[in-house]
Order: sequence, then structure tokens, then C-alpha cells
Amino acid sequence: MGIIEQLRQVVAEQHAQIAALQEQVAELQERLGQNSQNSSRPPSSDGPGVIRPTKRTPSGRKPGGQPGHEGHQRELLGEAEVDEIVRLTPRRCRRCGSRLHGADAAPRRHQVMELPPVRPHVTEYQLHTLSCARCGRTTTASLPEGVPGSGFGPQVQAVAAVCTGVYHLSRRTTVGLMADMFGVPMSLGALSACEQAVSEAVAKPVAEAHVYVQQQEDVTYADETGWRERRRRAWLWVAVSPLVTVFLVQAGRSRAAAQVLLGYCLKAILITDRCAVYGQWAVDQRQLCWAHLLRDFKAFTERWGPAAVVGQALLAEAKTMFAQWDRVRAGTLSRRGFWLAMRPLRKRVEALLRQGEAVADAKTARTCRNILKLRPALWTFIDLPGVEPTNNTAERAARRAVLWRKRSFGSHSAAGSRYAERMLTVAATLTQQRRNVLDYLTQATTARLLRRPAPSLLPDVA
Repeated sequence: MGIIEQLRQVVAEQHAQIAALQEQVAELQERLGQNSQNSSRPPSSDGPGVIRPTKRTPSGRKPGGQPGHEGHQRELLGEAEVDEIVRLTPRRCRRCGSRLHGADAAPRRHQVMELPPVRPHVTEYQLHTLSCARCGRTTTASLPEGVPGSGFGPQVQAVAAVCTGVYHLSRRTTVGLMADMFGVPMSLGALSACEQAVSEAVAKPVAEAHVYVQQQEDVTYADETGWRERRRRAWLWVAVSPLVTVFLVQAGRSRAAAQVLLGYCLKAILITDRCAVYGQWAVDQRQLCWAHLLRDFKAFTERWGPAAVVGQALLAEAKTMFAQWDRVRAGTLSRRGFWLAMRPLRKRVEALLRQGEAVADAKTARTCRNILKLRPALWTFIDLPGVEPTNNTAERAARRAVLWRKRSFGSHSAAGSRYAERMLTVAATLTQQRRNVLDYLTQATTARLLRRPAPSLLPDVA
């Protein structure tokens, strides 16, 4: 091999190295610039330099109620619900001082709510032990049915579980609150025992709710987010139907885990992001989340050349689509009119995705190719009433769980994970059905002590 050929080979190798390094630098720069606006990263990971787009133009007015705004006041209770009525009548005229007589048929009503001093109601059970005069055997009395073996009744257990499992207070804060507000001294170990008692009480209703969601035939929203169990990575899964929401902590983020959450024969339209674990369901049974697609399109715009052009065009089409969808939700555009307006937009979006599939940027081309594989799932919400174009419903359901995870760092045992998923399920489901969480947990804990079935979480038997 001559010197010239050797030099050409060296130059070719250097060109290949430079190209590989340029690609690596571009990927690292893009990764460095990722935030919640152009990727699946949560907003909490954004740095101070990330500027979120404003949803409305500043009006220049001061915050708060504006002149002419209709006020909202607390509604007065009926007289039958009031504990004490104090009738106040003026004795003399405020102008001339003359003595006043009679009564006002419609006096101005002013109600003041006050909390009475709270102290626990303590019942002492004295279990006597007696000896038999005939055989000498001693017998000790048993606790009546429904009396817990621990020192805390059903409502104390339910209140403690509401504090940690619904309002997500720390265990130490809950111990302090129980003592300060209710006069109930409680150790951390006793609080954990209360949590487990409530968790066992709602186990069967939560399992029934899980089956109920899997059997729905309308719409189901699903999502997954990170969790920690025993300091190891786990995943918290959520499935939301119109009246029941279920949570599940699992070790993995796999197709098998998605099947455990949603079942093997899901009949509802499934609304999710593009995560591959949901690919086992038919594409015409799915709706892709357009909020996640917007992040993909935003990422296109931050790349060079044709990818940025395609990204800008896709963002513009998505903005038009959401504007029309807002009109549908506001009732100013009919479903028929929306369907007609979307026909040309669908063609333009799919043409842009095919254009993006052919760009030189490999990452953009791969994303467009993967979206086109799920093309029917882009438009299910146009054809079927009741289907939303985003998965925000599931993300909102998971938001409180994410905040709980950030404060508690997840769970430290399998029992803790069961407690978390059950309490999240109970709180979310009862909120959907406008039922009182504390009342439900008290009834469930009481039923457990009486060895009776707990009240159902299902709407048709509530």
C-alpha cells in the first residue's frame, strides 16, 4: 500500500471519527437542553432558566376579585342544624333614644362556627378471671365483638390513616397531630399498626375496584411513574375510569406489568403516552396523548435544518387542533363540525410526519416513524365522543402520589407499598364519587372488627 493510499485511509478514519463525535456531541447537547417542555421530564426537574409559555396575556389588573365580580359567601345553616341561637334586639332608637318594642320577622343572621375542645372517649374493659369451684380451672372474660385488641378504636385508626394516606403527612407529624388536636398519645409503631389495620380493612374493596376498572367498556386512562420500595426502583401504575381509579405498585415497567394493571381483555378505549408497554393493545383501541406529542414536536424545533422546520409546522397544526377542541368542549362547535374541520388537518399532520421520517436527523426520523406506526391512535378522539386527546386525567391522578413519593421516598416494605396503593385508590375513587373518605374508612375498619364485609368502592353499590 502506497503512502497516498495510507493517508487516504487515515483521512477516512478521521472523518468517520469526527462524524461519530459530532453525533455524540449533538446528542449530549440535546440531552443537556431537555426540560419538561420538550421531553417527558417532570416540571420539578426544570432549572431556573426554563421559561414556561404563558397561557394568557397579562391584563395589568391587580390579583383577586375585580369590581363587579359576584361574591361567594359561606352558606348559612338552617336553624334546625344550629346548636345555639342568640336573639339580639335593640332596646332604644339609635337616633332619639326612644324605647323600642316588637320583633323583627326577618332578622339578619350571623353564624359563627367554633370547634369544641376535643378529648378522646375512653372505654375501659375490665376482664375478670375466675376460678371454677368444681375443677379449679381459671377462665378469663373475652372482649365483646367489635372491640379492637389494640388501644385505638376504628375512628382513631381511620383518622390516622387519613393523615398519612390521604393528606400525606409524615408519620412524626401525624403522631404530633393526634396528640395535640385529639389528645390521643400514639407512638410511631402504633401508628404503623393503625395503617396496616386500615390497609387490611380496604384490601377486598380495592381488589374489587381493580377488577371493575379492567371490565370497563368506555374510556380508561393509564400512566406510570417512578416509585421506591426498599430503596430499590419500582413503578407506581394508575388506571382511571370515569368513577373508579386504581393504583398499583410493581417492580417493573413492562408489558406484563401493564397487563396486571389493565387485564388481558381490556374493552375500553385506552388513553396513554407512546410507551412501548401499551403496544400490546390494538392501535384502533387506543388514543395517544397529544400533550406528550407536543413535547416531541418541541424537541424537533430545537434540532437543526429540516427537523426544526417539520417541528414548527407540527406545533402549528397541533395548536390549531387544540383551539378547535376547546370550542367543542365549550359547546360552540358541534362534533360534526369538528370532524369536518379535522379532515384536512389530519392529512397535513400525517404528511408532515412522513416528511419528518425522511429527514437526515436520525432521532427525528425514528420518532416520526414510530408515531406513524400508531397513526390511527392519533385521531380516536375525533371519531368517538367521550375520548380526550390527552392523558392529563391519569397524570393528574398520579400527581399527589408523586408528591407523596418525594416527601417519603416511597415505601420501605411490601406492606408499605400495599398501604400506599390502597389508600391512593380509596382517596381518588371516593373523590370521583363525592363520598367522604373518613366516613368510609371508619365504616371499613369497623366492619373488619366485626368480621363483616367492608363497604364497596363501586359506584353501583355505593
